[in-house]
Amino acid sequence: MFEAMVQGWAQQQRARFLRESTIGPRVRLVQRFAEFTGLYPWQWTPEEGEAWVSDLRSGSNPLRFSTVRGYQVEIGLFCSYLLDPRYGWISECASRFGQPPLQVFHEDNSVIHVADYEGDEGRRPLTYDETQALFDAADGRVSQIRALRRKGALPALRDAVALKYCYAYGMRRREVSRSDVVDLRRNSKFPAFGRFGAVTVRSGKASRGGPPKRRTVLTVPEMSWIVEILDHYLTEIRSEFDHNEHPALFLTERGSRLGVRAINAAFTTARDAAGLDPKLDLHSLRHSYVTHLVEFDYPERFIQEQVGHALSSTTAVYVGVSNEYRNGLLMQSIHARYGRHFDHGTTS
Repeated sequence: MFEAMVQGWAQQQRARFLRESTIGPRVRLVQRFAEFTGLYPWQWTPEEGEAWVSDLRSGSNPLRFSTVRGYQVEIGLFCSYLLDPRYGWISECASRFGQPPLQVFHEDNSVIHVADYEGDEGRRPLTYDETQALFDAADGRVSQIRALRRKGALPALRDAVALKYCYAYGMRRREVSRSDVVDLRRNSKFPAFGRFGAVTVRSGKASRGGPPKRRTVLTVPEMSWIVEILDHYLTEIRSEFDHNEHPALFLTERGSRLGVRAINAAFTTARDAAGLDPKLDLHSLRHSYVTHLVEFDYPERFIQEQVGHALSSTTAVYVGVSNEYRNGLLMQSIHARYGRHFDHGTTS
């Protein structure tokens, strides 16, 4: 009976064109909750849900606020499916077991979504100095490997380029992994950039139930240093992997596409070598890209299109401008109001 419920719920989600990468973890979460309670869905009560959340939030490594909220939502979706009279589970459970299923998580025992952003508070954009330190560490790893005459210099070169590419175009980790050579395009307005005037992203984050979103990310002049790096990579480095028939921009030594885990590992290795905050992760480079475009005075709408956000409010939570930038804006305001000879030390 339990297995039929789970299979039915999975089938309902497939009918909505949700991806297996979404459905699978949801199904496993329901099974985990059943294992925790030792009960079947028609025996679940809100008390079991509350005890589970208490367990998730206890110990030396409690789950984050946003993660627990996501778990509550997904268990709630499963219960809502069981309580939908169109599927017949209410009457089936009542006739077989004498009790219908209940909604485990309701408004009085669930985390309320009151903020636009519920991510890790430690995730932030890198400063310009931190960004440079990260790239210097990635480049330095190549020199260290060569000095020791060990294997691995070629993958280290590739990793350094992948990190710079991720930052220069504000990409998500999966977008970096899924990039192909043919995605590098010319921009007729900037012929000096050659074939690196823009990047077509074909595997952007999809809306629920929808296909991957596409967008074109333009190479901005402030990031034009990436042009020379990509040109050198394609002509001198990528060809050494001896798998040029593969479409991927970043290849492994075995000739397959460089995966997300390898890109994450490249960031972690460079971050630790640079002595940066261990809370920083690869997605911090995307935060850095958005923040730095703001500091370069690009319009909000342009930045939103560059990173592929449907809502400007999503782009806004990525921004963490520096004190130097804010002081610059403050000075502009003071000069506009009081003139350029205003005494900055005056308090009256």
